[in-house]
Amino acid sequence: MRKIILIFSFLIFITSCKENIKDKNLEISSLTGSVDTFIGTGGHGHTYPGATVPFGMLQVSPVNGISSWDWCSGYHYSDSIAVGFSHLSLSGTGIGDLADLLFMPINKEVDLSVMPKSRDSLNYKSSYSHKNEKSTPGYYQVFLEDHDINVELTTGLRTAYHKYTFKEDDTQSVVVDLGFGINWDKATESSISVEDNYTISGYRYSTGWAKNQKVFFVAKFSKPISKYSLVSDNTVVKNNTIKGEQTATQLFFEANKNNELLVKVALSSVNVANAKDNLEPDGFKFEEVRAKANTTWNESLSKIKVETPIDSLKTIFYTAMYHSQLAPVTFSDKNGQFRKENDSIKIAKGYTAYSTLSLWDTFRAEQPLLTLLAPEKVSDIINTMLAYYETNKILPVWTLYGNETNTMTGYHSIPVIVEAYLKGITGFDVEKLYEAMKTTMMQNERGLDHYKKYGYIPYNLLDESVTITLEYAYDDWCIAQMAKALGKNKDYSYFLNRSKAYQHLFDAETGFMRGKSDDGKSWNEPFDPKYSNHREHTDYTEGNAWQHSWFVPHDVKSFIGLHGSDEVFTERLEQLFTESSEITGANTSADISGLIGQYAHGNEPSHHIAYMFNTANKPWRTQYWVRHILDTQYNTTPNGLSGNEDCGQMSAWYVLSSIGLYPMNPASTEYEIGSPIFEKSIISVSENKTFVIEAENVSSKNIYIQSATLNGELFNQSSISHKTIWEGGTLHFVMGDTPNKSWGLNKNNIH
Repeated sequence: MRKIILIFSFLIFITSCKENIKDKNLEISSLTGSVDTFIGTGGHGHTYPGATVPFGMLQVSPVNGISSWDWCSGYHYSDSIAVGFSHLSLSGTGIGDLADLLFMPINKEVDLSVMPKSRDSLNYKSSYSHKNEKSTPGYYQVFLEDHDINVELTTGLRTAYHKYTFKEDDTQSVVVDLGFGINWDKATESSISVEDNYTISGYRYSTGWAKNQKVFFVAKFSKPISKYSLVSDNTVVKNNTIKGEQTATQLFFEANKNNELLVKVALSSVNVANAKDNLEPDGFKFEEVRAKANTTWNESLSKIKVETPIDSLKTIFYTAMYHSQLAPVTFSDKNGQFRKENDSIKIAKGYTAYSTLSLWDTFRAEQPLLTLLAPEKVSDIINTMLAYYETNKILPVWTLYGNETNTMTGYHSIPVIVEAYLKGITGFDVEKLYEAMKTTMMQNERGLDHYKKYGYIPYNLLDESVTITLEYAYDDWCIAQMAKALGKNKDYSYFLNRSKAYQHLFDAETGFMRGKSDDGKSWNEPFDPKYSNHREHTDYTEGNAWQHSWFVPHDVKSFIGLHGSDEVFTERLEQLFTESSEITGANTSADISGLIGQYAHGNEPSHHIAYMFNTANKPWRTQYWVRHILDTQYNTTPNGLSGNEDCGQMSAWYVLSSIGLYPMNPASTEYEIGSPIFEKSIISVSENKTFVIEAENVSSKNIYIQSATLNGELFNQSSISHKTIWEGGTLHFVMGDTPNKSWGLNKNNIH
């Protein structure tokens, strides 16, 4: 009897373990089900719905074929015409490019020698309906109504997979168009070779936002090519290889009672041989690759787990986690090689090289988020920056497909480097990086000559002078912190002094940062803080004085002192959110969106502002406004982002703010505390260690922190260090519907 009882107990134990494992797997596998990849594809979000993996080289996605601002990713939810499926896409940028290597399955023969004047005259386009369109992380599907073809896409890290299901007995054909004149960039040279019955290869050189983009490719098909036509610059060429400015091919395949055609495609910035090396060798295992992509995404999404009874909040959160891990993108090939803008080939030794570095945006929250989610990738990104630095002895500003675009202001590779170093991330040459930062900020390009001469940038010598000055001041402060850590005391004093440049531009009479002339006395007149002019004849970048007068994240206490007192500062800060939302000027920036008063959540310069109440001894106002932003600027529709996603920044703001944290000054290695919206958030800081944030009684009304404990000890401060989070533990908040005005004041903060 005892033996029977023991056996029975053992069976119960085993069953219980299996159920626990099953429950755990179910929990993880459900995370991709909480992602809606169509969020941000409408409005001004500029995201794409196609298939990719975290930080993947390929983003295989539908292309609508319109070169207009809201189609920067190649796709917009308002559209219903597809011209093909490309392999490189941008997530949420304000400038369009890529959409390279267009593949389009069709069921008829077309004349590719006729150059279309517009999308309407493109003879292989097709309509589609959102009713027969589906997208999940790592997978995309759409039915092409004009061709009766179902298209499915998935991808691995460096190989994309297509599956086309044709109507029975229909012509099975694929158009590959490398010219594609209806696009953001211009093809300068391209080539296609039909290598054998199953393989094509070639390249596309183009100029656009990336001035020197070179994409090499190889594509293999699951069926033999029965016939083909090749077109170069509107001329049919009877050969197996073509070369020209604009090239295209139409390939035909036998049906053979098999309605499916599978394709796998790999790219390289270096050459066709590397593209072939990047191509996965093992057949056309579409479903296996799709499942692996789903698993990879589940693992990445599970780095932060949240608990809430509100499904919409879970959808917004995990979609934000998804968008936060699309860029930067893998750029080096399987063998480590990648091309730089000067056509030199670099080998990434011991790291993966990345591109799509939207640093003006991502240094604020996306890069800090990656220090929590993927610190090893942060190290790789920094090594990539150093490789790009070697080209012109200037650190990256905005790198696209290995090209420096110099888009936007500042040199915000610097705070990314300093933040990583001070957070203890390793794997890079610290002295080389320090020298790169110092050299970058001591050269004379992009207004630094004026900045060094005057201590600020005079408005009469350079447009966007206020924004550029403020951002250089922050970059200087970051270098000063690293100089201090490395014992470079002379540099520390020099750059710390330069970081006070913001003081030159503060107008005590109006309370705004204003353009000052080179005489050191005269303000730019007339002055209207609501006035915006886009990129030219303006003192502010994509905004106005209301939005750009708060960028002093490195010296908030002194900045408050310029205003006179905490009270004056917070009154002006409140006015930012309550002022009328009118923007004046004839050429206002479209980037000014997501307005709450004059606060513009749709563009990055506003993202840190709500957290400044913490330093001014009114943390309950940070809690109020952060919760208001979370509630009003994000939703589960295609219009669910209030502005450009900007390569993960808009979503990273949500991820961090929704769990109650935000890096107002990333290089300080501290996170400001806001208003958590989830009952529990679990950050996996290592395989066996978590940091848990609990919000007891949290609700749509209970937005204010009443009290807090950290690992059971009283916690009464409005910031927390990265080191504390990385050590693991539990931060427990008690929430209520009225402010506790004695919680989290500066006098309680321990730094």
